Parts: sequence; structure tokens; C-alpha cells
Amino acid sequence: MNSNVENLPPHVLRLVYKEVSALAADPPEGIKIYPSEEDITELHTSIEGPEGTPFAGGIFRMRLVLGKDFPAVPPKGYFLTKIFHPNVGHKGEICVNVLKRDWKAELGLRHVLLTIKCLLIHPNPESALNEEAGRLLLEDYAEYESRARLLTEIHAMGGPGGTSGAPQDPNDGPQPKKHAGDPMKRAGPSMAAVPAALGNGANGASTTSSNSNSSSNISNVAGKKKADKKRALRRL
Repeated sequence: MNSNVENLPPHVLRLVYKEVSALAADPPEGIKIYPSEEDITELHTSIEGPEGTPFAGGIFRMRLVLGKDFPAVPPKGYFLTKIFHPNVGHKGEICVNVLKRDWKAELGLRHVLLTIKCLLIHPNPESALNEEAGRLLLEDYAEYESRARLLTEIHAMGGPGGTSGAPQDPNDGPQPKKHAGDPMKRAGPSMAAVPAALGNGANGASTTSSNSNSSSNISNVAGKKKADKKRALRRL
């Protein structure tokens, strides 16, 4: 979708920039803001799936697009993370009254984000974009919950086969094992202790040799004293 930066009046751009900056610095609970310095008219966010719903544990990426007539006309909202929800279409479009007939220019983007988060807690099957999800919500909640939870696990949670809804930190996820190529450290303490054991053995051998030399010297001295004693007796 094309940027509307050039289509919005300067005073509107200043207000949008001010509000987006405030949202990024102090976002609503469970919501993160990822403003773009290049295009302030497209706001990327992520919403944590509320506890007690089939979306709990998931991170759902979303974007708000401000048209050339904003704020007279409400922004358009889209889920970028696939979700099974009555009020979210197959292309991610969001149907909620605040983005339609209930919109007022003074409501602001914070109100929009909070309303969309509340929509995850209280779906409205009467204005369903996903008719199957709306029907199941009314007729078979257990099946609706099962389908919604399955898509949450597949698309909104990190792990094999799934994609995390938030931009991934390069430090997240499994890290390479340090020392993986070091056989001494891979073998464990017993292997690492081998050099010390060898060192003790060498010192022990040295000590044994030293003791043998000392015993030999003592025997020589005793023998010499005995011979001197015999010579002294002969002189008598």
C-alpha cells in the first residue's frame, strides 16, 4: 500500500508523529509499537493474545494504515498474523465499529488499539467477516475455541512450523553450544581431569625416585662408618 505522507497536511502529520511517539514510549498493556521513520502513516504493532481466550500465548502482528483523509476518516486495520476470528477476514482485514461508524477524530490511535485487543476477548459474531468462525462461535464454541487455538499455535507462537508474531530478536531462540567442538569440555570433568592426574603421577614418580636415592645415600654412609670402625679396631 502506498504511503500517504505526502497527502496529509503538515499539521496532521505533526499530530500523528506526536501520538505515535507517545505510544511507542508508553504503549497500552500487552501491545508493542514499531513506528517507521520512513512512513508515519503505516503503524506496525503486535498484540499479546489475552489470557482466558483461545489466543493466549500468541503474539499477533497488526498494522494500521492512515488514509489521506485521516483523521476525518478512520484508519484501516489489518492482522498480519493469521488468526481464526469472526471479525477478521481471510486477508487480515478487521471489522470493528470504531473503525467504521463509531469513529471520531478525537478518539486517537491508542483507543483503536485497545478496541482491537478487546475484540480478541469479546468477538462480535453479528458483524462477522469470517462467517465460519462466527457460526462456530454461536453454535459450537468448543469447536471454535479448538480452531482458534490451533491457528494461534501454528502462526502466532515461535517454534518449528510457527512464526512468532513479534519481530524476532537475533538473540532469541536456540544458541550454538559453546565448546561444541572442544572434546575436552564435551567429555566432561572426568576427561578434563586427565592432565591433572597425569601430572600427579609424574610428581609421584619423581618423589619415589628421590626417596630411593635418599635410602641409597643413607646405606652408603652407614657402610662407610662401619668400615671406619673396623679399621679403628685393628689399630688397637
